[in-house]
Amino acid sequence: MKTSAVRDGMFKEDSWRMFRIMAEFVEGFETLSNVGPCVTIFGSARTPVNHPHYDLTVETARIAAKEGFGVITGGGPGIMEAGNKGASEGGGQSIGLNIQLPFEQMPNPYIKTIINFHHFFVRKVMFLKYTSAVILMPGGYGTLDEMFEVLTLAQTQKIAPMPLILMCKDYWQGLLDWLQETMMKKEGYILDVDMALMQMTDDPQEAIDLVKQHTGSKEIAPNFI
Repeated sequence: MKTSAVRDGMFKEDSWRMFRIMAEFVEGFETLSNVGPCVTIFGSARTPVNHPHYDLTVETARIAAKEGFGVITGGGPGIMEAGNKGASEGGGQSIGLNIQLPFEQMPNPYIKTIINFHHFFVRKVMFLKYTSAVILMPGGYGTLDEMFEVLTLAQTQKIAPMPLILMCKDYWQGLLDWLQETMMKKEGYILDVDMALMQMTDDPQEAIDLVKQHTGSKEIAPNFI
């Protein structure tokens, strides 16, 4: 009897969790479907305001906004704050997809449109569903998780092809060398076309030019994800 009661309780709890997950998807779809073409910027929450990576992100986001792209970030401090700050200074859409964490990530003050998420996987969908490109600034585990998620979805054609731009060559070059020399050439786990999914630059204008070359005059549709 106790086992049956426990199972019933778990089922009811999971049922309500399903509705909460659906509600997060609905809010995300409704909010982001009308914002226009966007660029998603990933990077470390630990980047200080006086760091060159912060300044580089601000400038990149500012140029993106002036070129007509909204900027989507994770809504927190560090690189995320820099992205939203640049978007605001450029007069563009400044969007933050904030995650609720045990240690409480506080939204940065430069966000114009904010959505709060409890579930990481719903938030990940929203990062890519309505974006035209992904720009990766230096970051830690979370940034690498986002990087390889984008690569996996692009490789398996679960999302439409889009630029994945790595900024700060000194930071990323070692990883790219390992991917090419060990993962591709030595082990054969990826191919040339998989390496070609990434582009790298230190120039904010070049990064946004790569995005513009991809979008061109075509209509931007939501990704397949």
